[in-house]
Amino acid sequence: MEILMFIFIFISLTQHGDAHGPEGCNHEGGLCRVGNCISGEYLARYCFEPIILCCKSLSPTTTKS
Repeated sequence: MEILMFIFIFISLTQHGDAHGPEGCNHEGGLCRVGNCISGEYLARYCFEPIILCCKSLSPTTTKS
């Protein structure tokens, strides 16, 4: 019975609101975090609403050539 509840919760989280999953977050330069974004990051959207957030850095990252 616990497994069924877990599956139901997981499905409801993936189907809820503006949840796009971790692939889209990572593709756009964000990281999925549970609870809150860390200092220096902002909430861009949700990986799995409302628990797992897609956080992006406030300052743009630079790459060396």
